[in-house]
Amino acid sequence: MKAEDVGKIAVIGQGMMGHGIAQVFASKGFDVQLYGRREEGLRVATENIRSNLSKMAIKGVIQEGEIASTLGRIRTTTSLAEATAGAQMVIETVAENLELKQGLFEELDCLSPRETILTTNTSVISISEVAARARYRERIVGTHFWNPPFLIPLVEIVKGRDTLEEVQDVTYDVLRKAGKHPVKVKKDVPGFLANRLQHALWREAISIVEHGIADAAGVDECIKMGFGIRLPVLGPMENADMVGLDMTLAIHDYILKHLESSPGPSPLLKEKVERGQLGFKTGQGFRTWSAEEAKESRERLLDYLLDWMVRERGRAEQ
Repeated sequence: MKAEDVGKIAVIGQGMMGHGIAQVFASKGFDVQLYGRREEGLRVATENIRSNLSKMAIKGVIQEGEIASTLGRIRTTTSLAEATAGAQMVIETVAENLELKQGLFEELDCLSPRETILTTNTSVISISEVAARARYRERIVGTHFWNPPFLIPLVEIVKGRDTLEEVQDVTYDVLRKAGKHPVKVKKDVPGFLANRLQHALWREAISIVEHGIADAAGVDECIKMGFGIRLPVLGPMENADMVGLDMTLAIHDYILKHLESSPGPSPLLKEKVERGQLGFKTGQGFRTWSAEEAKESRERLLDYLLDWMVRERGRAEQ
């Protein structure tokens, strides 16, 4: 199969990631069949897509007329067989539960023709383990979208132990057609690529707070007002080359032994969870949050991402 042969996408799961992924493909001309277990959940998913598109239109990311055309390409169903019928690619977005995913892929393996590509949106679970109970494991690949999927460009494409390289290549090309920025991950390791990088930073950030080096707000300020500003245009590997690998080696030779290297979660993090201090959902985490502050934080992120999309579209059209 080639990328140009893929015109119909089945998205399994209508939750936070599922409806956003359905929106991504429908907005780029693909026919999408969105599966959910309950009609009410699918109704909410459709309204969420409409709301997302409206916000994008207000910001000028899309034209007003694209709302109806995008929604018109999405069909919803509570039948798994109906959702997968005729689809050249199936994207699973159910809960992060290995047993659940294994059972689903075992079923999808029977419902879908052998040439259909089956993908999982897991963010951390081994692709090889997800595919373990399927017969045709060579056509199963990881496609880790980032939240919100209709705004974050990155999708990690992860080969399982049995995944054919051709399947990863076709998936890469399909995601490019869908307007995403796919990155191939060569090995099926826990956390894949981006989450390993992200949580290495989080481990050090939490450790700094735990050891009283700075408070949580100070940690966030250093990142947002320091090296975080340049990250969109200067990644760590390019930065290392820019400053010189000799200098990078000298810095690492001194500092790495002082950085957090614990293989387990922070005692401070465990303590907060045990106390029910869970962050936005309880009003107390590493920082204290009122309902208004939590809402403002979420809205600020959404506005930032929408504004980023506007700037990127402008650059692309120049």
